[in-house]
Amino acid sequence: MSRPSLLILSFSPIADDARVLKQVALFSGRYDVTTCGYGPAPAGVVAHIEVPADLPAWRKDPRWLLARQYRRVYWGNAAVAHARSVLPVGAFDVILADDVDTVPLALSLAPRSGVHADLHEYAPGQNSELPRWRWFVAPYIRWICRRFVTRAASVTTVGQGIADRYSRELGVPVGVVTNAAPYAELEAQPVGSPIRLVHSGNAQRNRTLEVMIDGVEQSAADVTLDLLLMPNDPVYLAELRARCAGSARVRVLDPVPYADLVRTLNGYDVGVFVLPPVNYNYEWTLPNKFFDYVQARLGVIVGPSPEMAREVETRGLGAVTEGFTSGAFAAVLDALDPAQVATWKRESAACARELSAEVQSAGWARAVDQIAREAQTRPSKDRHAR
Repeated sequence: MSRPSLLILSFSPIADDARVLKQVALFSGRYDVTTCGYGPAPAGVVAHIEVPADLPAWRKDPRWLLARQYRRVYWGNAAVAHARSVLPVGAFDVILADDVDTVPLALSLAPRSGVHADLHEYAPGQNSELPRWRWFVAPYIRWICRRFVTRAASVTTVGQGIADRYSRELGVPVGVVTNAAPYAELEAQPVGSPIRLVHSGNAQRNRTLEVMIDGVEQSAADVTLDLLLMPNDPVYLAELRARCAGSARVRVLDPVPYADLVRTLNGYDVGVFVLPPVNYNYEWTLPNKFFDYVQARLGVIVGPSPEMAREVETRGLGAVTEGFTSGAFAAVLDALDPAQVATWKRESAACARELSAEVQSAGWARAVDQIAREAQTRPSKDRHAR
């Protein structure tokens, strides 16, 4: 008996996209998985349709955006137009559409069973700290959500706070699949002297990484901090390197490949992330790095971001700062005790299986399998979005 076919559609470099790679790994054993996105094919797929790198999905024609001609904005996008021209209509049983900008395209391809929409964040609030975004782009994203996401057979997102907001605004149930990392067979390492702090992630100016750098410098605690940063903003990264060049305690290091990240992090003691909530997604963040820290068997120090703070406090994984300032971070560091850090690391090890991708990704499996099962019983309906 042939396996059902699944298209995973993402306007990202899929071979380097941790969340989408987890989807590929989850379904490639039971479905004939085709991917469509930027860059080379990920392992485990039967086919890959590459979107040329010079066709950016983020670019929107400002004329039609200002005129609120949203259909023209969407279907006139170069990446969407290319994918629409090469992807066959009616050829897949199920389509898993990653992020809102793929959902109209997925519906237009008329999968035989339906579309599952996986929303990686609260899309209308992605850059809500920028007036241009709030005035011009956010209404367009809300149009996609109301017009198309509501027509998906099922929807998931990355955290409960974001899921609740989507449900309120769209009137549809939204499940949660966190950005959990694959389970790693590692043990918590003895606490170092000094205590070794680490932060891994993107060098983006609106993340205000100076909060953690300055907090370490202000603290009297015997700690060091390494920042493993992706060069998202080379100018900002250069500024951070210059800021830390004379520091005896803070280093800015090159990133490591994702396949090596958790094992590299295992050599540290505490993973840190204090992220000022400059937009809605930053306020409700529950990012990859949180789960990377757990798989690395580290203690965790975070700011009072609701999703991360709840996990840290409920599970006894670490500490939550009083605020999003360097002073609040320094106050937590000043209270650090090696025995306490060792306890955090043991608690991290104890919940690593539960917080792994293998467990957390079950929400995708339930949703996509349900769509596939209902193929024969669901009344036929026009799913075209053109």
